[in-house]
Amino acid sequence: MKGLRKALLVDDHALFREGLALLMAHAFDGVECLQAASIAEAIDLGGQHPDLALTLLDLGLPDSDGMAGLRQLQQELPGPALVVLSADDAPQTVLDTINAGAQGFIPKSAEPGLMREALAHVLGGGIYLPRHTPAAPASSPAAIDLSERQLDVLRLLIRGRSNKLISRELDLSESTVKTHLAAVFRKLEVNTRTQAVVKAAALGLRF
Repeated sequence: MKGLRKALLVDDHALFREGLALLMAHAFDGVECLQAASIAEAIDLGGQHPDLALTLLDLGLPDSDGMAGLRQLQQELPGPALVVLSADDAPQTVLDTINAGAQGFIPKSAEPGLMREALAHVLGGGIYLPRHTPAAPASSPAAIDLSERQLDVLRLLIRGRSNKLISRELDLSESTVKTHLAAVFRKLEVNTRTQAVVKAAALGLRF
């Protein structure tokens, strides 16, 4: 499997990092896996490697509270896709990570084949969530008629950007961003940002 050149593995268990690096080497030709044992170390490494494509984050790190660490890493390293790896795959934990800006959640108990599939899906522009994640109201992909600008707004929403950051990145006023978000919510048949991300994942939308 190709398409990934550099990834950052953030976990305080060295054996797990080494095992994950080995799995990544088998799944992605020529991938370089950087390793960090803390949020601070991850931010430092990320600053040295602006070409990172993927960050894999464990929530249970010694120098951060799970969601706070996720938000800090997402803010400091906004470029690479961020996927959470955690032994706690309770539905609320999954939804909290998505609300904090993760593009995917993979249980640590996942089989290697499923982990490869999930990572490939995220790198292809999709969102990966465990199958037991509570779904937003159902509808078919064909019924979701989003404009190009609405897709841009949804893509940045999924990356955890605030309305202010979305307006800055797309060179739009905040009121225009709010208008686009309202249209996105209406077309996806959801009421919140987290529901929008879950719905996009359920529909298999890619960005």
